[in-house]
Amino acid sequence: MTASISDTASRHLSPRPSASGELTASDPLAKRCDSPKLAYRRALAEGILVEDDAQRQAVDALECCHRALVDGTRPDGVYLWGKVGRGKTWLMDLFAAGCPVPVRRLHFHHFMRWVHRRQFQLGGGVDPLNRLADELVGEVRVLCLDELYVEDIADAMLLGGLLERLFVRGLVVLTTSNQPPSELYRNGFNRERFMPAIAAMEQHMQAVHLGGDLDHREHPGVSRQRYFVRRSGEPSVLPEQFRRLAPAGIVDTTLTVGSRTIDVRGLGTKAIWCDFADLCEAPLSTLDFIGLCDRFDTLMLGGVPGLAGEAQPARIARGTEDAYQRVVAGDRELPPLAPRDDSVRRFIALVDECYDRGVPLVIEAEVPMEALYPNGYLAFAFRRTLSRLREMQWERFGQCPGV
Repeated sequence: MTASISDTASRHLSPRPSASGELTASDPLAKRCDSPKLAYRRALAEGILVEDDAQRQAVDALECCHRALVDGTRPDGVYLWGKVGRGKTWLMDLFAAGCPVPVRRLHFHHFMRWVHRRQFQLGGGVDPLNRLADELVGEVRVLCLDELYVEDIADAMLLGGLLERLFVRGLVVLTTSNQPPSELYRNGFNRERFMPAIAAMEQHMQAVHLGGDLDHREHPGVSRQRYFVRRSGEPSVLPEQFRRLAPAGIVDTTLTVGSRTIDVRGLGTKAIWCDFADLCEAPLSTLDFIGLCDRFDTLMLGGVPGLAGEAQPARIARGTEDAYQRVVAGDRELPPLAPRDDSVRRFIALVDECYDRGVPLVIEAEVPMEALYPNGYLAFAFRRTLSRLREMQWERFGQCPGV
């Protein structure tokens, strides 16, 4: 039996936005219209959050933005940055929930997916980014982008050019990131072409650092184990986990994901169980993981190995890069990568998508969580992955906005 995923499927099982990023009247977030300060005080009173001075500063900045929008004036945007677990995403969702004007909230990956898709649909032409900017400004007054992180020259050029045009047109932009604007695309090739975008962000957005050592993802709650370590010779816990989630599910089948067919250990109406090799070692992309989260309420991943490995000597890359204008790349040295780093990138993207959509990810691995990827070229990005996996070990995950 082979199943397929509709690219247009949507889900609203948690207060998080759908893959489209739009908040509609049917979304739980859209039903609330509190100002950021009022909603934050309520969350403190209800015990959802704990006191945090850094968060209060961020709420003050969001409140100023909210009030200006209510008054009909154009405020600066807000750029929330800091280490993982500081509440950046939760605060941005709080703002989007009560935004008094049309707003679109997207994970950065989803936003870039839209940019690439619309650019293709427009068929090129002279400076299609102007048309994309006009389209966005015609639909919303505020754009919220979660987890802004630039690592590709093509994305850097597209994002930089589009943001500059959006700011000129008066769109208010809010973002979250692990880095301040000045550190975006640091050490990236042709970074000087991205510097005007950084300058524009610093001019039109208030950067707020959520510092401190308080990790809100570790706020006490009812635990729910979703990460299991399977030692050599031990039986797997996943068959029983799958039976609980999908009593009428089928086993050992296949599923069409995009244009590819993958092997599936278990397939239910709302749950799917796959091996690491079939999702993270296969040539799948973030778009495929978006499709899985559109379709299923829970994802299960078995056979996850230790992901660290010895980095290989760097190579020299030659050629050109295409953004909305051609960039001559020339020769440059690629970073030293370990054999499994491509799989690590896909694993990071899978965890990010599940977390952003409030979809629990049940994992069975050969090593404890902290030993998955202790060092390597992707260690900075993987710290966020670990924090998100820890958050998934609470019962509350998927039931309320994450922090």
